[in-house]
Amino acid sequence: MSGNQALYANRVVGQQANLQITNHGSDWYYTVCAVMGATTLIIMGLAFRKPQTHRIFYYISAGITAVATISYFAMGSNLGQVPIQAEFIRPGSRWVRAAGTREIFYARYIDWAITTPLLLLALLLTAGVPTPTILITLFVDEIMIVCGLIGALTRTRYKWGFWTFGMAALFFIAYELLFDARRHANRLGGDPKKTFWICGVWLLLLWFLYPVSWGLSEGGNVIHPDSEAIFYGILDIMAKPVFAAILLWGHRKTSPSDIGRRIREPEHAGEKYQHGEGAAAPPSNMSGSTAGAGHPTTTG
Repeated sequence: MSGNQALYANRVVGQQANLQITNHGSDWYYTVCAVMGATTLIIMGLAFRKPQTHRIFYYISAGITAVATISYFAMGSNLGQVPIQAEFIRPGSRWVRAAGTREIFYARYIDWAITTPLLLLALLLTAGVPTPTILITLFVDEIMIVCGLIGALTRTRYKWGFWTFGMAALFFIAYELLFDARRHANRLGGDPKKTFWICGVWLLLLWFLYPVSWGLSEGGNVIHPDSEAIFYGILDIMAKPVFAAILLWGHRKTSPSDIGRRIREPEHAGEKYQHGEGAAAPPSNMSGSTAGAGHPTTTG
């Protein structure tokens, strides 16, 4: 036998849904897996060209794509899924008429539970947002993902209640980015402000498409799992590798002190902070717009 045999090999792993991906969907998931994996290697290669104090956005971005690599490998192998009775049975549809049960990939939500907070963390650090605001925003993001997962695993109309809770969380995140974080980014000015604006608008536009995909697939059982794979896969490529490219390009000249962060060089861990390339400003006297903005600092 030749070609992609993942569906055949893993047909004995757990229960199988009436409506699930075909080899076309599996091939696409593996393609996205390869894109995520290659992006991870490229980002890590670029990270090692930077001083350790300047790698935070590289490590965050590589972490995002590394987790996505594992997730897409699981989905391409038709693993990390459970069959759930579809709420809407559409016998007249050529795409989903086979549905009694529909395949739901919980592996996708494990991915999002890790990667979406990291995406937000990169944005909020770029804007110089205070730590308490970062924490509550990441917590609300986790609520959004959990609501999406519970809704996807629910077979009755009550799933739309969880979708509504998730949308409320998404609107809170949008508010934090568009108003609170924007205000902090404007105080920083320069490259951090520009990078935040570009990446923030890009990410929000994409994130508001995810509930649409959810409604057409896990929620409404309108599109085939192969189409679901394409929809989510394109969104994830745009929200992860492409987002990472925009973010890292915007931060190519940014030092930790530019965003109000104080990170000491490892070789000077026991010495006083030094100014200059690869070093941060002394803790008692932060200069520039971040000092007056009341941004918190962290020590790594």
